[in-house]
Order: sequence, then structure tokens, then C-alpha cells
Amino acid sequence: MSSAFLDEVSNRMYKRRYAKRTIENYVLWIKRFINFHGKRHPQELNERHVEAFLDFLVLERNVAAQTQAQALNALVFLYKEIIVKPLSLELNFVKSTTPRKLPVVLTQQEIHVFLQAVAPHHQLACFLLYGSGLRLMECVRLRTHDIDFDYNCIRIWNAKGGKHRVVTMAPEIKTQLRNQIDIVRSFWIQDLDRQHYDGVWLPHALRRKYQYANKQLAWHYLFPSHKLSKDPETGHLRRHHIDESGLQKAIKAAAKESNIGKNITAHTLRHSFATHLLQGGADIRTVQDQLGHVDVRTTQIYTHILQRGANGVASPLSLNFLSQQ
Repeated sequence: MSSAFLDEVSNRMYKRRYAKRTIENYVLWIKRFINFHGKRHPQELNERHVEAFLDFLVLERNVAAQTQAQALNALVFLYKEIIVKPLSLELNFVKSTTPRKLPVVLTQQEIHVFLQAVAPHHQLACFLLYGSGLRLMECVRLRTHDIDFDYNCIRIWNAKGGKHRVVTMAPEIKTQLRNQIDIVRSFWIQDLDRQHYDGVWLPHALRRKYQYANKQLAWHYLFPSHKLSKDPETGHLRRHHIDESGLQKAIKAAAKESNIGKNITAHTLRHSFATHLLQGGADIRTVQDQLGHVDVRTTQIYTHILQRGANGVASPLSLNFLSQQ
């Protein structure tokens, strides 16, 4: 199968204004589906082949339910919008029952050691991941006007599920944030002098509503890339945000340097934020709002991490030891 087919899928999704990350994920799953069936064109495949692939993901790869659902969504799009043969709503495949893992959480002392080990140019981003409980992509997609210095908060737009929310911001990092905005300003001034610079990327609706916003400092990314790049949707020259993989690598390097002995990722910092809020006395609804969880049951998983035991239950072994003192 030629890559021209996947390029066509990607172009169709861009025209329908899908998010860049969604496009990348869908194209990846479609490619895996095609490779699984010996690189046969999807037009030659049918629902039985889709079911076989979804079964394979569970029975052989043991993927989580969320991963299998993402693969299914990609194939639903493929057959509905590209092949124009929509899949049945009654597909028969093995559904994943792999439970979600309990989150890895750092102690406050471990957080201190870890943050000290982060490379200086990535430290502010890690402060936000932990201090404001941001997801990785929420962090790298921040724009300068999302930072509210007056109210010590950060505004998150179009997060998971298209939700908006306001999260806390540690006042201790205000100086670093202002310094970062100065860096953005220096890039911005240079870029405005470039003949073919077309400003920062904006969602389609905002482009229509704010026609000149793409060249205003307020809309530029808080963590800009050091290189200009062409917008894959329009071909225009823009300055995008940093690649999240660079931040992920910095976190891995800091984890190794700090020698904490836990599997630390960007999401570990978010997990630690939630758990430490609960430890500090915040009620679970407040933590739910800060994390942007739709269902409070998703937030309740952090109660299982607290040092005082699951749901606040004291171990009988502890009581036994106390009775012997």
C-alpha cells in the first residue's frame, strides 16, 4: 500500500478540522490495521477483518480498553469517511477488560529532589505539570494570555473532551513565568520582521473571529519552538510550541538523575498534584475541578494512594502494634 493513501486520510481530516494529535493517532492505527492484514488495501477488507484486528489487540497485545476504543474510532472514521462503507454498530469482537493501573505518585520529598534534577530550560514546564496538575499537552499548548498573574491561576482551553477550566498557579513561579514571556516576546519581535511569517496557529473558529490575533503576542505559545515550521494544514510559516517529546525526555533524564526508583512520567507529576492536594485537606470535588475530570469516580482513585490507607481505613496490624506499646 502506498503512503499516498494515508496522506489522503490525513488531508481529509485536516479539511474537517480534526486536531493534529487526533489525525496522527488515527493515521497510526489505520497503518497498523493495514499492516496486520498483510498491507492489503482497506477497500479489500471488511468488518470481519476489523473484528480480527480488535481481537488481536486484546488477546495478543493485552491493550487497555481506552487503547482499543481509540483503534476502533480510527477504523470507524476510515470506513465511514474514506471507504464510504460505514461499519455496523453490532461488531462482534473481544472487548478489553484490562483494568486501569493505579497511578504512580511521588512523595513531596521525592518531588523536591526530582524538580531539582530537571534541566533548567524544562524546569518551568515541570513546575506547571506538578504545581497546576496539567496534562502534558495542556502544558505545551499554553499561550501567554492563559497566565493570570492577578488571580494566580491558569486558564486551560479545549482540554480533554473539549472542556475549559481554571487551575491554580503557584505564586512562587511568577518571576520565571514573566521571564518566559520575555523569551516569547523576543521570538515574536524577530518573527514579525520575517517576510513570510504568518503568525501562530489558531483554531478555525478563532481565525474568523479574531482576524489579527495570530500575530499578537497574547496568542503566541508560552513554550515556543526554537525553529519556525510550515503549518501542515495550510503550508504557512509559523512558530509552533515545543515538541512534547523533548519535555518527556527531560523528565526521563531527571528521573534517572534523581535516582528515585519509580517510573516517572509527565502524568506522574499530575498524579502527585492530585494526591498532595487531598493530603493537604482539599475536598475531592475541588480536586476533580482542578483536574478537569467529568466523573468524580475518576478522581477517587487518588484516595487509594494516600498514606493513611485505602479510604481512610487503618490497618489492623497498626492497631496490634499500638496495643503492645
